Amino acid sequence: MQIGFIGLGNMGRPMAENLAHAGHMVRGFDTVSVHAEGVEIMDSATAAATGADIVITMLPNGAILKSVAAQIIPDMRADSIFLDCSTVDVQSARDVSEMANAANIASLDAPVSGGIGGASAGTLTFMVGGAETAFHTAKPLFDVMGQKSVHCGESGNGQAAKICNNMILGATMVVTCEAFALADKLGLDRQSMFDVVSTSSGYSWSMNAYCPAPGIGPNSPADNGYQPGFSAELMLKDLRLSQQAAQAVAADTPLGQAAMQLYQTFVEDEDGLGKDFSAMLPRFEQRKRS
Repeated sequence: MQIGFIGLGNMGRPMAENLAHAGHMVRGFDTVSVHAEGVEIMDSATAAATGADIVITMLPNGAILKSVAAQIIPDMRADSIFLDCSTVDVQSARDVSEMANAANIASLDAPVSGGIGGASAGTLTFMVGGAETAFHTAKPLFDVMGQKSVHCGESGNGQAAKICNNMILGATMVVTCEAFALADKLGLDRQSMFDVVSTSSGYSWSMNAYCPAPGIGPNSPADNGYQPGFSAELMLKDLRLSQQAAQAVAADTPLGQAAMQLYQTFVEDEDGLGKDFSAMLPRFEQRKRS
């Protein structure tokens, strides 16, 4: 396929490179100078999108996504697919879908899970909203860039799945860090706690696969000074999206809201900016109950 790829940052660049290595013709664009192996760098988003079978975007937020969509859709082929892999609000995803459909272009919102490591290794998970026929057309690309793709229903549902997943992730990481800090104060050895919780009803991805305690469990950012695999500010972004969506549909999400407020304080008022989201543990270690 001929692919246009707009947004060649930490996530987009390795995704585009994997597509090129798989034999696809990839034309890319980013607002900053970038080199991506096997990718022909174009001088505008429109140039990257023109003539492409599928145009992929990986952009910072919904406002930028809608701006780029308005710019490139008039120059996209009527039988092509607009495939957005950004993490944005549900309404922006649905707005872009309407713009594309009005031009007889199929649209998919397909945010990812797996981080920079997954983008490089081609092991991402894609949560996909949009027409099922477009999903099946794009699936060979998902199979190159990732290990799993799930069709979640209509446009916007990929974003809905992503923010629900990450609301769970944020809340479980907070309570996992709280539990380790509590165990410390109670005199419970961290390894003993891990051995119990990781095989008991407290089991979670935050504990078992991404343990926030250094030297405990599989290797994680905690073992590298909390250098970010998934940064606290990105977690804050996703939690804000979850609460924006919850407010729009009048959903009661008190734990999601509390997690958002904790990460907001951690990132904006404390020292969490630039750290992994699991660095909540040293934060709780230093605090006492008020």
